[in-house]
This record gives sequence, structure tokens and C-alpha cells, in this order.
Amino acid sequence: MNQRSDYSLLVSCRSGDVDAFGHFYVRYRHLLIGYLARRVRDPEVAADLMAETFAVALVAVRDASRPLPETPAAWLFTIGRNLLTDSIRRGRVEMDARRRLGLEPLALEDEDIQRIAEVAASQDLVADLAKVVPAAEWDAFRAHVLEDEAYPDIAARLKCSEALVRKRVSRARAHLKTALGGLSV
Repeated sequence: MNQRSDYSLLVSCRSGDVDAFGHFYVRYRHLLIGYLARRVRDPEVAADLMAETFAVALVAVRDASRPLPETPAAWLFTIGRNLLTDSIRRGRVEMDARRRLGLEPLALEDEDIQRIAEVAASQDLVADLAKVVPAAEWDAFRAHVLEDEAYPDIAARLKCSEALVRKRVSRARAHLKTALGGLSV
């Protein structure tokens, strides 16, 4: 997994690194599609919203006159939430950013729709598990276990020691093991 920060990926994208936005996309695609799918309950609409969200983000990143977001993940989910709100109000998902980028409309197969439903369902479980773990411990656990981020990188991002990050991950595992009835996590 790419260990660069979200902000670094967007800076590289703006500088012409075509793979950088791809890494950003891979990092957040499942979280975003799960977030959207749980709200619209229609995998095809969720996929359209996700595609448009990333397209809007890419257009914004390429625009050198706009500052890059300091918290790219929150920014991305804000774009998604705003597009979701607009689509509910209008009764359809807009495709303006995808058109500007010359992207074709999405064509989903049955397997794609099933996978979106699975991701949304798994994220419901993850969201439920997150509720049984204190926030600081969950952040460290999520970063290390679910996102495969290295302890030193997490410590740098959270501005704490690597030992504290390890302790938080260990405590989160203990909380989750209890919540899951003794299953290892």
C-alpha cells in the first residue's frame, strides 16, 4: 500500500503524476462507496455518485488556482455528501465533472452490484465495531490493521510516539476481541 499522505498524493497529482490520484482513489474507494451505498440503498446510484465525487475531486485538484485541501479525506467525503444531497433534491446524479474529464457513463455488471452491496454491508459491521472502541484507539487500529499503515507513519500523523500507537492498537484489539466473543482481530 502506498504510504504517502493524502495531501502528498494530491500535490503530486497537481504536478502531473497521473498515478498519484489513482493511489488516492484506491485508498478511499471502498469507504466512499460504502458510505454512499448505505445512504441511497441502490448500488448503481452509489456507483454513479462515487464516480462523480472522484471526478469533481480530480477537477479541483488539477485547478492550480484552488488551494489543496488540508484534510483530503474529509474534503472528499464532503464532496460526496454534497453530491448526494443534490442528487436527492434533483432526483438524479449529475455527471458534469465526468463529462469535463471525458469519462464514459458507468455500466455495472451484476457482480459489480453485488460487490457494492458487500462493501456497504461490511462497512456497517466496521461502523458497529468502531462504536465499542474509544476513538483514539479506533483511529490507530483502523490505520494499522484496516489500512495497512506502518506504526511510524501513524505516530507521525497523530503526533504521538510509536509506542503509544502500538498500545492503542493493542487496546483496540482487546476491546474488539471482547465485542466479537473471543475472536482474534
